[in-house]
This record gives sequence, C-alpha cells and structure tokens, in this order.
Amino acid sequence: QGNMSFAGKYEFESDENYDDFVKKIGLSSDKVEMGRNCKIVTEVVQNGNDFTWTQHFPGGRTMSNSFTIDKESDMETMGGKKFKAIVKMEDGKIVAEFPNYRHTAEICGGKLVEVSSQITRLVYKKTNKNLK
Repeated sequence: QGNMSFAGKYEFESDENYDDFVKKIGLSSDKVEMGRNCKIVTEVVQNGNDFTWTQHFPGGRTMSNSFTIDKESDMETMGGKKFKAIVKMEDGKIVAEFPNYRHTAEICGGKLVEVSSQITRLVYKKTNKNLK
C-alpha cells in the first residue's frame, strides 16, 4: 500500500475521449456541455487514508466525495447518482468502482491523472491559486 500524497489543488489541463466516456455513463447533454473543456479545479485533502475529493466547477458549483481507503463510503457520480463504494489503493493509485465505470487516480510528474474505465483520461496541473 503506497503512501503517495495526493493533497493539493489541480487545475484541469486536458482530456482524451471525453465525449465517448460521458455518452457511455449516460450524462445529460447539458452536463456534457458544462464539462467539455471547462476549467475544473480538483482539490484533494488527505489525512493518511482519509480523503476529501472536491471538484470546483465554473459558476460556483462543487461536487465532493469523502472516503477512507478500504472502507465503504457514500459516493456521488458526476451525474448526481448516489452509491456506495470501497475505495482502494493499488500500486500508488486510488481505485473506485463507480456504477458503470472504474475510476483510478494517480500522481504522475506532479500532475493528477484520472482515468475512467480506460476510456477517458483527465490531466490536472497543480495550482497555487486561491479558489473563490
């Protein structure tokens, strides 16, 4: 079990196969458009195996999931669906099984890289900006 630090603020940098992914998970067209090339900031607060993972969207909307590695947690999808999941740490990656995709997150070269079902890849660069 790796003890990699994920803590920090990460600004959206790029995506791969976004449209295919959001169609597969059934996101509504307004949410698809809202997410396309939008400057999402992901903020990760980590205390050992306890995490709070918050995404800040333009316009002030936020989505947050809190979880503890290897313990069942209440989670929410981008589309607002609530579910229970056990988030794991595998080879330094955070892994969560969402209702219709597998989501991993890792730090690569100082960047937060999230991969969902190997279909989409989101990359965030670390930022020191204060969020308001």
